Amino acid sequence: MWSLFWFMKAIIGQKKEQTQKFLEDGKRIPVTMVTLSGGNVVTQVKTTEKEGYDAIQLGFKSKKKGNKPLIGHVKKASLSEASLFLREVGAEGEVPAIGSVIKASDVLKPGDIVDVIGISKGKGYAGGVKRFHFKGGPRTHGQSDRERAPGSIGQSTTPGRVYRGKRMAGRMGHEQVTVSNLLVVDVTDSGVLIKGLVPGPVNNLVMIKKVGEAKKFVPLYKEISDKQEEIQGVVAEAAGSASVSDDAQPTSGEASGSETASLSENGQSDENIEPTNVEAVSSSSENESTPVVSEDNNEQPAEKEEVAENASK
Repeated sequence: MWSLFWFMKAIIGQKKEQTQKFLEDGKRIPVTMVTLSGGNVVTQVKTTEKEGYDAIQLGFKSKKKGNKPLIGHVKKASLSEASLFLREVGAEGEVPAIGSVIKASDVLKPGDIVDVIGISKGKGYAGGVKRFHFKGGPRTHGQSDRERAPGSIGQSTTPGRVYRGKRMAGRMGHEQVTVSNLLVVDVTDSGVLIKGLVPGPVNNLVMIKKVGEAKKFVPLYKEISDKQEEIQGVVAEAAGSASVSDDAQPTSGEASGSETASLSENGQSDENIEPTNVEAVSSSSENESTPVVSEDNNEQPAEKEEVAENASK
């Protein structure tokens, strides 16, 4: 799928958490997660014949309530909701259709070198030492209030003014920043893991622009895949033992055949037996097997002799 979108060089996403991961060689690296929930939607395709240059306009996330110009713009792409962010990226060759969804895995892959563009964190009004890392004045030689002062900002009579762009105190941060030559270590349909830190706060919009590929790329060490391999090995062993036990047991056909054969033999033997008196057989067997015990066995010998004399009289 990635080869179909070779013409695209950038995508837009949202910065999320910053954490750390381990590579397969054991090295620990800082990574930043950039999510692309829902992907990038192609809202407009610009061509040289009409607009004077080739580009693709991408939309990211959805806006709850858009104004009429924005709603009319997205209706041309057959979209029901307006996009929250719209950005243009360069395109070459064959372009995708309007309304198609582009995922992160369609543009990037592990091992790519990228530039990340975003708006940095705003830090408010700051002086020259914090904003531009000025050295400041000396701490000694009698000075008392010039330690963090910017120093001279102009010249004498000529030119007699302050040049435009002079580095002075002012608002710091909240400007477009590009961090170059970052490495993509992992790519999924919903996000990208980038080695290093990217500009801006959490949930900040960033643009990831591909600039090359790493020659020596070491992939991430994934514990989940190792556990899955162990589980698969255990399942395979269990399946092998189950198959061995199944081979040792008789099959259903053999078992049913043996049962029918035993039933037929029992039926033949029952037919050959002649009917007899069950009560007589049972009584005779009982008499032969169990001796008759008289009630007088429990009496003493003296009592037996007295009973015999009385009977003779």
